[in-house]
Amino acid sequence: MIQSETLELLEWHRLCQHLSTFAATKLGAIVARNLPIPETQVESEQLLAQTKEVYELESRLHPGLSFEGIQDIGDSLERAILQSILPGEELLAIATTLAGTRNLRRVIDNQENVPVLSDLVSQLRTYPELEQEIHRCIDERGQVTDRASQKMGEIRIELRKIRGQITQKLQNIIQAKSGAVQEQLITQRSDRFVIPVKAPQKDAIPGIVHDTSTSGATLYIEPNSVVPLGNQLRQVIRKEQTEAEVIRRTLTEKVAAVTPDLERLLAIVTTLDLAVAKSRYSLWIGSNPPHFVNREDNEIITLRNLRHPLLVWQQQHEQGNPVVPVDLLISPQIRVVTITGPNTGGKTVTLKTLGLAAIMAKVGLFVPAREPVEMPWFSQVLADIGDEQSLQQSLSTFSGHIRRISRILEAIDEKGVRSQESGGRGAGPAPNNQQEQEEEVSQSPVPSPQSLVLLDEVGAGTDPVEGSALAIALLKYLANHTQLTMASTHFGELKALKYEDPRFENASVEFNETTLSPTYRLLWGIPGRSNALSIALRLGLKPEVVAEAKTQVGEATDEVNQVIAGLEAQRRNQETKAAEAQKLLRQAERLYKEVSDKAAALEAREKDLRASQEIAVQQAITQAKGEIAQVIRRLQQGTPNAQDAQQATASLSQIAQKYEPAPPPKPKPGFMPKVGDRVRIPKLGQTAEVLTIPDADGNFNVRFGIMKMTVQLQDIESLDGQKPEPIVKPKPAPAVVTPPPAPAIRTSKNTVDLRGKRVADAEYILDKAISEAAGPLWIIHGHGTGKLKQGVHAFLQQHPRVNHYEPAEQADGGTGVTVAHI
Repeated sequence: MIQSETLELLEWHRLCQHLSTFAATKLGAIVARNLPIPETQVESEQLLAQTKEVYELESRLHPGLSFEGIQDIGDSLERAILQSILPGEELLAIATTLAGTRNLRRVIDNQENVPVLSDLVSQLRTYPELEQEIHRCIDERGQVTDRASQKMGEIRIELRKIRGQITQKLQNIIQAKSGAVQEQLITQRSDRFVIPVKAPQKDAIPGIVHDTSTSGATLYIEPNSVVPLGNQLRQVIRKEQTEAEVIRRTLTEKVAAVTPDLERLLAIVTTLDLAVAKSRYSLWIGSNPPHFVNREDNEIITLRNLRHPLLVWQQQHEQGNPVVPVDLLISPQIRVVTITGPNTGGKTVTLKTLGLAAIMAKVGLFVPAREPVEMPWFSQVLADIGDEQSLQQSLSTFSGHIRRISRILEAIDEKGVRSQESGGRGAGPAPNNQQEQEEEVSQSPVPSPQSLVLLDEVGAGTDPVEGSALAIALLKYLANHTQLTMASTHFGELKALKYEDPRFENASVEFNETTLSPTYRLLWGIPGRSNALSIALRLGLKPEVVAEAKTQVGEATDEVNQVIAGLEAQRRNQETKAAEAQKLLRQAERLYKEVSDKAAALEAREKDLRASQEIAVQQAITQAKGEIAQVIRRLQQGTPNAQDAQQATASLSQIAQKYEPAPPPKPKPGFMPKVGDRVRIPKLGQTAEVLTIPDADGNFNVRFGIMKMTVQLQDIESLDGQKPEPIVKPKPAPAVVTPPPAPAIRTSKNTVDLRGKRVADAEYILDKAISEAAGPLWIIHGHGTGKLKQGVHAFLQQHPRVNHYEPAEQADGGTGVTVAHI
């Protein structure tokens, strides 16, 4: 009972309703709205593994896993077991469900690294033969097809024949008695074919009146000549219905025979749909997978930037206010956390957020917190949140809280008894006396049930002194019997428990006294302070009343509040510095990225420029060679004389001047400091005396006043503003660009004709020709069937002396000739 109350208090049903909207099937939505909570950690880890694999799988697939065609066939299977005859629509739904499930299994089987999902779908049996049989007998409208049986085919032929005869006779009557017919059409009334006849002309077409229009002006008459055919049609229709029922009964029996497997199929598909819904919901609210830790192994509860999932939904789906996250970092030895602070500060929301996070992790949902998400597996989550006042049951607020807390303690004790019966705390020597027993219980408790207890305003609703004492006793009891307890309170005495028992920790919600509004931030290690008097003063209460209240409270309380205020200010200062450091770090990372991007862009630009320069050089060399060749051809024409040689020499000189690169500009004469010169150092705003001449790196010593220092050449200038002449280091000699080789010319010596040869003979001839070749080799193989060409290319591809091969120019034979470069 208390567990169901807790789920109601935490509004778990609303979260399940949100989750159901991500389900793809009707069954998945139903299960999501009534999500079962596992009883063991193994079950929770199995569900989390399913959600993780679906999450990773859908990140690789687009648009994700599809449940198209899968329907809720549970009721149909139950009626099939009871030997009912399923209608065609339900049989068709079974067939489409089988097809959709098979496609789903195929997608998962084709993926890697999804062992949990693969094991799940390996148990599926989709019965393709049953699906094919249903599609053979039932069409897409849910009707029995003509091909379902030979008898059905014959009946349908007879039906079409009789309908044709009826239609023909009625058409003849309409044409013959067109004056008596209201409209030139054939219609049906009570499965009988009729024609609309004008009421005054009813005697013109004798027959049976099956219907009358609303105005009475039209009678729907079945002519007497068509009545026998109509009766015959009804008999054949009855035969059709009987045969269709036989076919559907046969299909239903086949479905009933495999119903256990189909029910298992539905369960597996629903499990998959639920895992997909959890994955998509977790992605939508920005959650991360939790990891269950064991606090007895000194593992810390880590929930950073934890947000309330219902508030996240409200923010994203309903355009609500931004959600303020909380950080929960709880050490292994902490068993009780007391949260103090003013009302409306977010204490209750913090309790509910932790409770929902614990249940979400149990059912296989991701938790809306920043990675890593590390928390224990809680066997049960128990809460007392809200006002339990009831006029009908004569319960005050205090009575309501006490009754619910009593149910919480009973549930904890029941779990403890179960745990001890199943193994207890282990065998060991009994304590020697009562004192040792008490020390064992109070100082080193081993909580058998892994329970999480959430208490809101513990001890409230009664006398403050008694309520505070009751709250202290209750929290100490829970520290001995639960995994973790988180309680909100206004009692100052509970703040001191941290300093008496290391299992207790303080936290508080922050309140801005300037704006008189909460910030909803959770502060750890600092107890909340009373703000009632300061708030009352700021809200306009008479100062003398507030001053009198302060005297009633006492100086000690005021001093405590001042200490707490100092701690809060110190914490805010540290957080501000941490935020500034983080901002500087992000700025440095951004600048580093910008510099890296600019360097990469410059490197790419330099590479492109170098490539374009190389292309320009090659083009210039090629053009120069062409012009030189023209000069040489002019000399070769006729008998050259001295005048021709002189003209050729002049032409070559012009070509050399044309393509010779321009000499670099001469550097302007600069200033070079010498020993004893006076120079200016602009960076320092000083004038100095040169003590040494610059070395190879441009460094030299200067003196101004009594100080000596080493400066670089580029950091100085002369007294008249002249910049120094830079020291030029010798550069390596530029690489010599070798001209491209002369184009190869095809001759009879470098041409091999293989036409008409077999591949084996051709390979022998080719190997010999390649071993003797000193340049390109033209191989004539022709087109033919293409086998000789393929064999030649295969041989060239594996030959060690062949660099590459290509088809010859069109003038040399095109694709019928291959040029091999040796």
